[in-house]
Amino acid sequence: MHKNTACKTFLISLFLLVLTAGLQAQVIYNGSKGIQTIGNKIDYFVDSTGTQDIQSIQRQRQFLRSAANVPDFGMIKVPVWLKISVYNVSSTQDLMLEFDQSLLQEIQFYYKENGQWKVNQSGELYPFHSRENNYHKFIYSLKINYDSTATYYARIKSTHEMQMPIFLGDRAHMVDSNLTKNIFFGIFFGIILVMFFYNLFVYFSVKDPIYLYYVLYIFIVGVAQATIEGYSFHYLWPDNSFMATRSFFLLTALVNISGVEFTRKFLQTSKFVPRLDKISYALYAVYAIVIALTIRGDLYTSYQILQFFAGIVSLYMLTIAVSIARTGYRPAKFFLIAWMPLILGIIIWILKDYNVFSYNVFTNYSITIGSAMEVILLSFALADRINIFKAEKDRYQEETLRALQENERIIREQNVVLELKVSERTLELSESNQELGRTLEDLKQAQSQLVESEKMASLGQLTAGIAHEINNPINFVTANIKPLKRDVDMMFDAFTFIENISLSEASTEDKQKQIEEYKEELDFDYLIIEINDLLKGIREGASRTAEIVKGLKIFSRLDEDDLKVANINEGLDSTLIIANNLLNNNIKVIREYGDIPHIECYAGKLNQVFLNIISNGAYAVQKQFGDHAGGEIVIKTTNDDEFIYISIKDNGTGMDDKTQKKIFEPFFTTKDVGEGTGLGMSIAYNTVKKHNGNIQLHSAAGEGTEFILQLPVIHKVIAI
Repeated sequence: MHKNTACKTFLISLFLLVLTAGLQAQVIYNGSKGIQTIGNKIDYFVDSTGTQDIQSIQRQRQFLRSAANVPDFGMIKVPVWLKISVYNVSSTQDLMLEFDQSLLQEIQFYYKENGQWKVNQSGELYPFHSRENNYHKFIYSLKINYDSTATYYARIKSTHEMQMPIFLGDRAHMVDSNLTKNIFFGIFFGIILVMFFYNLFVYFSVKDPIYLYYVLYIFIVGVAQATIEGYSFHYLWPDNSFMATRSFFLLTALVNISGVEFTRKFLQTSKFVPRLDKISYALYAVYAIVIALTIRGDLYTSYQILQFFAGIVSLYMLTIAVSIARTGYRPAKFFLIAWMPLILGIIIWILKDYNVFSYNVFTNYSITIGSAMEVILLSFALADRINIFKAEKDRYQEETLRALQENERIIREQNVVLELKVSERTLELSESNQELGRTLEDLKQAQSQLVESEKMASLGQLTAGIAHEINNPINFVTANIKPLKRDVDMMFDAFTFIENISLSEASTEDKQKQIEEYKEELDFDYLIIEINDLLKGIREGASRTAEIVKGLKIFSRLDEDDLKVANINEGLDSTLIIANNLLNNNIKVIREYGDIPHIECYAGKLNQVFLNIISNGAYAVQKQFGDHAGGEIVIKTTNDDEFIYISIKDNGTGMDDKTQKKIFEPFFTTKDVGEGTGLGMSIAYNTVKKHNGNIQLHSAAGEGTEFILQLPVIHKVIAI
């Protein structure tokens, strides 16, 4: 019995071997591999006249056998016919045939039904819904009974390099394979979206135009990659054959234009390499020609130009980056590192088109992978640009602080000299009260002019505090980048592992088990939580920085010399942001703002008044409470028909009657030597008076101080 079985097995194997040898152009599908590449098991015929139909093509004897796993017909303007014969010896009848190419101008798929040839016409010239399956690649359902053979024909035209990966498999494996590809692209597009919105937010925060150029570049890259993969036709213009046939060419040209322009702005090429910078205009002209040819419909010429200049543009950018990096310009080094993955991806993609590299997942997605890495690395390069600006700002602030300290020293010396002169002059004029009165009046005018010229000197004391306030959230952002990169790398490793498992020959249960074990080993759920926390920290740091910058902008109004309608509540808030460092986290600020109207005023000057009063209040509270809690500053705004009222009250040391009488005199201060100039309250008093307003003082030693500012809603003085 065993001999008979062995004999039968031998005869069946011999029969299948002979059958296989006789059917060289036939695909034998047994289901063992799930999905198999059948490019080297099909016949093809180049229809040089473009007149063949299904009836004549069946009689055609000039079909050639494809020798490559991925047939490559190059740039060809005439249709190519494919003949695919499938012999099904698997356990399933539900098979699927996929042409893994999204950029086909036209594909006509012929199949027999009830003895008659039927055709499905689709491609870029037809609406997307004309496809048999709602997918961005071309997939066709095959119903082939067990131990049966079916023959199919496909007539294909393309305006691109016609590489045609063809896969055959059962529905379950085909769906699983395409899901993996969609996940891969989803990761890429997710990276594009994150970088897009992050850099857009940074642009609105810092107003640096380079971020706008980069955001535009990221947007075009994302849409271009979606177009190459067929997603744009699927979701953006499913019924627009004009965009479907031309979007690849238009977007590729725009990607190169925006990339070159971003490079020029980011690397300052006109400054460092002016001769190379001029070449960019020639490249713009080339891509303008491509756009014109594309709109006119000369797509073959457009593709040849794009293919030729892809390498030239990559070499051009590489040359610029290397040339500028040699000068020591740090952003060029980051730029060079960021662009290398994309340049390498473009080179691999071009060499794949010229058959130097074979067609596979890596070579087909080389530009997608390079684009994702480039977008991430360029964001890091822009982040380093912020650090450079910050260092320059710190140096400027240090120089400003030194200048203000020198001004303060000069003021103190002038005070001493002035006091000596006043004493001498007083003695000389003691015999004449009238002359003494004139002299004192002249002295007050001189002091008033000095106050006017030096009234902003005290603001310099807050510069270091502002730098500290901005430095904290920026440090928080930069501190989160390194662990975020580590976690993202772990996510990439996880996706690579899952992709490898999904492409393995193991069963679905084994795949799920291996994936679950890997996720437990990686602590995948915690990794997601940690990434969200890091992103939240970066967002909070950036938001805090934006709040400080906004407050500083409102406080230091550039229009302070013009009479404007302003929101006093908003001015108080911006002043509190500027003075935040003085409050030292121990002083509680209570805001009791009323719904007051906007008033005509010099907003910048009033903000200086608020700052002087709040800083004095903070000083008095700190003197009273030290580092202990309990200190408070209460800010209240109200109004009536003609005036608004601003009350600033603290529970600090307060003032006695003698101090209250001198508080608005120039150069009078209760602070220690070196801690104040004595000009702050004098400036406040003069500013309020020039607004046709009034300032009231209520204070008692040991109980705190309250200043009440009364300002008219409508200013009756045109200028001060």
